[in-house]
Amino acid sequence: MPYAPIPLRQEITVEEIYTIHYFEYRSDFHFPGESHDFWEFCYVDKGEVLITMDEKECVLKNGDIVFHKPKEFHSVAATGTSAPNLVVISFQCIGEAMRFFENKILHVDNAERNLLAQIIWEAKNCFAHRLDDPYQTKIVKKDSVLFGAEQFLRLYLEQFLLHIVRRNTLMPQSPQRIEKTSKNKSDTEIFQRLLLYLKEHISEQLTVEQICRDNTISRSQLQKLFHTQNGCSAMDYFANLKIDAAKEMIRMSDMNFTQIAEELGYASIHYFSRQFKKRTAMTPTEYAYSIKILAEGSFE
Repeated sequence: MPYAPIPLRQEITVEEIYTIHYFEYRSDFHFPGESHDFWEFCYVDKGEVLITMDEKECVLKNGDIVFHKPKEFHSVAATGTSAPNLVVISFQCIGEAMRFFENKILHVDNAERNLLAQIIWEAKNCFAHRLDDPYQTKIVKKDSVLFGAEQFLRLYLEQFLLHIVRRNTLMPQSPQRIEKTSKNKSDTEIFQRLLLYLKEHISEQLTVEQICRDNTISRSQLQKLFHTQNGCSAMDYFANLKIDAAKEMIRMSDMNFTQIAEELGYASIHYFSRQFKKRTAMTPTEYAYSIKILAEGSFE
């Protein structure tokens, strides 16, 4: 009895990538706008921005994403209340399902945020240029690309798009799916509570014991949650949270390095500088300079 192949339907197909950027902007950032014949989305990883889409204006906050269809004029600017972090990806894509994204502002969930992180990771494996150069319009591949990186990049981006469409189209769930979702929701709620706790105590020198005690959670459950939800330990997350806050403070230009170190609970300016360089590969001074030249349009 001969086998018969079954063609697999492609709902969304990403054909080409034009740009992949992860930006850390100052609070006075403004991009005057452009239009092009391919898709682009802007995801707000931190802070908030003012988006213009043709004649429409809207404010996107942390976790929001907006898609710009081909030929749509769009611009973006910081609102002045924060120094935003943005993921901007432009791509050529076919599929009737892409109509779903037209004229929509959506909110990204944890699974989609993890996919974005995978996209950025694979982009670093593929491309030789920096991802934070806003004037980079042509992708430059590395001489030696990690095996599978380009295909993973496309697959993660397609999965990201498919996941958003499926999650927002109210598909019915089986009892088994509902039960699993309820368990995931419980873990997510605990994790989100822990993240809020860490943000509220960002100026302190927390320990694992203190985090567990204040949140009525065991050490093993704490570490499992962070490794499952974020791929790192709770203390690594907290250390990175402090550095992210320091970077935003530097971009806001309201405090000097000593004041920032004190505000975030570092024992000394020297310890702050060592931790900053350990996690960013730059000193605070080098980071401030890179942001300055980026804002002045002299980034190289």
